[in-house]
Amino acid sequence: MLSEPRSGRLAAWGNALLAGFVSPDDAVLAIVGEDAVHRVEGLPGEAGPVGLTLALGRLRALGVTGLRVALPAPGHPLGLSGPPDFNARALDAEEAVVCHGAALGLVPEVYEAGPAGDVHVEVVWHSLPVREAPPADVPSLGEAERELAEALREATDVLSRLDVAGSGPVSEAAVDAYRARAERGREVLAPGYPPRAVRVLELAQRVGLLISVAYENGHGGAVSASEMAARTEALRPVERTARRAQVAAYNAFVEERERGVR
Repeated sequence: MLSEPRSGRLAAWGNALLAGFVSPDDAVLAIVGEDAVHRVEGLPGEAGPVGLTLALGRLRALGVTGLRVALPAPGHPLGLSGPPDFNARALDAEEAVVCHGAALGLVPEVYEAGPAGDVHVEVVWHSLPVREAPPADVPSLGEAERELAEALREATDVLSRLDVAGSGPVSEAAVDAYRARAERGREVLAPGYPPRAVRVLELAQRVGLLISVAYENGHGGAVSASEMAARTEALRPVERTARRAQVAAYNAFVEERERGVR
């Protein structure tokens, strides 16, 4: 939850490129991040895998005007619109990008390559047909912001009651990681995104931090099976709210364009 999904980077910087806010080189550099290389496989008109620069140009030629994010989880097809084959691939990867303007979607497959001690990450995005329909369960930015404020209070309360927000080394490391990310928070979303989307994404990451602390910091004060089950049950809707907000933030660029704001 804390780490920026690859689909988020692809959608955000792909949108900035499609709108002319960044150059292809800058967009690809931001999308690849710390990975070694990204390729796209299965694009119409291409016989084999192609690099991101060519792939983004091909998508533009196919009529794509924007990119949306999907972050599905079991029982929650967040951001998806079908068909079942695409939904299944996206659910397995826990993320996907859905094109606006062409019935295509992209699902990442991540590989580790190289000898021990020098392992690097390669990503292949599989291009698949999608159903052109409204994405599932994506709130507006305003709705997401209101839901997140309440979710943050709930998460803090749950952590305090179950004594999992202590000052142990894992908890401290999580807080430090969030603070480091917050310092560069405005680099998460690409140029052209509305300030409210940046604010919502940062708040979603803060909620995600608390959830990660709860799950990664042992059992804390939740020593019985019933208490651990209660913690999981209490945090599940909070995590769902944070994922919905992430998707709303990444998709804000396309939503504004549809409303004629851009």
